[in-house]
Amino acid sequence: MNKNGRSTVEAVVFDCDGLLLDTEKCWTKGEAAVFAAHGMALTPEHKRNLVGASGKRASTYICEVLGIPGREDEVLEELIALSWPEVVNGANPMPGAEELVKELHGNFPIGVASNSPGGMVREALAKSGLGGAFDVVLGSDDVASPKPAPDLYRTACERRGAEPKFSVALEDSPPGVAAARAAGMYVIGVPSEPGVELDADLVVESLEDPSVLEAARTKER
Repeated sequence: MNKNGRSTVEAVVFDCDGLLLDTEKCWTKGEAAVFAAHGMALTPEHKRNLVGASGKRASTYICEVLGIPGREDEVLEELIALSWPEVVNGANPMPGAEELVKELHGNFPIGVASNSPGGMVREALAKSGLGGAFDVVLGSDDVASPKPAPDLYRTACERRGAEPKFSVALEDSPPGVAAARAAGMYVIGVPSEPGVELDADLVVESLEDPSVLEAARTKER
């Protein structure tokens, strides 16, 4: 830590869905199809509750809303099958994502920690052209407990030899922010859905905001 009270950032870890890649609209198509198959429409409130949720939490919530308890595994399989091609083939980088990754790549260890299946994340990043920039890419099935547990962020930092307390997380959802906070990281929040509030250290509207790069490079502790 220098005389200005700033510490060197040891790693920067990104969420993927709705943060790096514009996948929420892709997931929404899959979610809406699942709801429609069971005779119900997906509402904005449903969507807000699904943003950032792990597959297990999402399927549990969907089954509660649809009134079909005990069918969580079936619904999760259905959701992933419907959403996977949408995400991989329809996800483009979010505004500012390519530029931010380019600025950080080579200067800091950078990684991805997502609540989506690891294979989907890696395939979507590769298709978008961002895949080769990251030192480590983790999905929900790469750890024992996905977000809001801290496992994904702790593991991403560990694999890069970084301490979470000296690392930065970028998130768009409450479960993701909770996970990064639990890991002890500095958290930058960029909400991907209207009405979603994030309890992050810094909240901005877009990755294009200059304060994101500044905070990702060096942060107050």
